[in-house]
Amino acid sequence: MIHHVWGLFTHPDQEWQEIRGEEESISHMYLTHVLILAAIPALCAYFGTTEVGWTIGDGDPVKLTAESALQMTIMSYLAMLAGVAVMGAFIHWMARTYDSSPTMTQCVVFAAYCATPLFIGGVAALYPSLWLGMFIGTAAICYTVYLLYAGIPTFMGIPQDEGFMFSSSVLAVGLVVLVAMIACSVILWGFGVGPVYTN
Repeated sequence: MIHHVWGLFTHPDQEWQEIRGEEESISHMYLTHVLILAAIPALCAYFGTTEVGWTIGDGDPVKLTAESALQMTIMSYLAMLAGVAVMGAFIHWMARTYDSSPTMTQCVVFAAYCATPLFIGGVAALYPSLWLGMFIGTAAICYTVYLLYAGIPTFMGIPQDEGFMFSSSVLAVGLVVLVAMIACSVILWGFGVGPVYTN
């Protein structure tokens, strides 16, 4: 797992070819990659919101209670795990349009590796700062999009022009999934499952 993560950052084109040629199961992928890397942003956010907090102006740091932060950590962790599966399922469904026939497992593996920069970028949550979060978050999103556009043609075995259209469709669905997750968060907050501050 770790050598693929390193390879995606140092030589992504070659790494996509290696990943495509491997026999990987969804359960093994989740156990050795997704469950571990998705924990990075969740745990960092828990620590950042309970121990460091946000500073607004010259005031004292604003922190979450441990119970509230734990609730939100668990929900965000589960959402990330589900998001990888949903994106994998969409990629599998969409592949038929481009005369590609990857297995569902290959599509979930592809989605998981594409999300790797987002997971690693979650380290920024250790220190809740708007500017730091925007900088690292933007960099992580940009590299995720790059991996998507560079990886689809190689991983799916389709021409570059079709790969561009395929990648654009996946990106659009990813944005819809993100908006849906935000909407679900707002709905849950309405039912009382929201942040509780210490002061």
